[in-house]
Amino acid sequence: MNKQERVTFVINTLKELYPTIPIPLDHKDPYTLLIAVLLSAQCTDVRVNQITPLLFAKADNPYDMVKLSVEEIKAIIRPCGLSPMKSKGIFGLSQILIEKHNGQVPQSFEALEELPAVGHKTASVVMSQAFGVPAFPVDTHIHRLMYRWNLTNGKNVVQTEKDAKRIFPEELWNELHLQIIWYGREYSPARGWNLDKDIITKTIGRKSVLNKVL
Repeated sequence: MNKQERVTFVINTLKELYPTIPIPLDHKDPYTLLIAVLLSAQCTDVRVNQITPLLFAKADNPYDMVKLSVEEIKAIIRPCGLSPMKSKGIFGLSQILIEKHNGQVPQSFEALEELPAVGHKTASVVMSQAFGVPAFPVDTHIHRLMYRWNLTNGKNVVQTEKDAKRIFPEELWNELHLQIIWYGREYSPARGWNLDKDIITKTIGRKSVLNKVL
């Protein structure tokens, strides 16, 4: 297959497997999504979904969040890891949302990336999942699969995002990035990988990857 044929195969296969796409992180609005995505750094979505109800029971908006101390936030989110940095980030961004944005999550990449502890990936997730703006957040699953499928050179997530945006139609970005995440978890994990179950990689995977498992 040439690259365009591989891209078409990926799109069609994922659409067949995931006609409806659940969002991995539980949330009810842009603010709770922003906090959940921030907590997901180096933490599983399952663990985040266990912790966010405890945090949001006390504060599910920036006004209530700043009533908590950084230490109180840290104690709740500790199981998610990196709690000193994340708790300061949650408190700090909540303050800025109140001071600069009337308590609302801003709807621009620039404003989001100015918030404490919010990087490009977090901003991209919020823009795509909360506001429907085309974005292609690249996590470890997408980075791994784009390389396995010979759709990127795999050097870094920045390059992988550029390649994904270049080869996939913009109107599909928001659903594709979620479909690839789910596919990576279910069919093409980093550990315990079974090539026979991974139909996409088995069909279009780069030779160097296939040779390692054949």
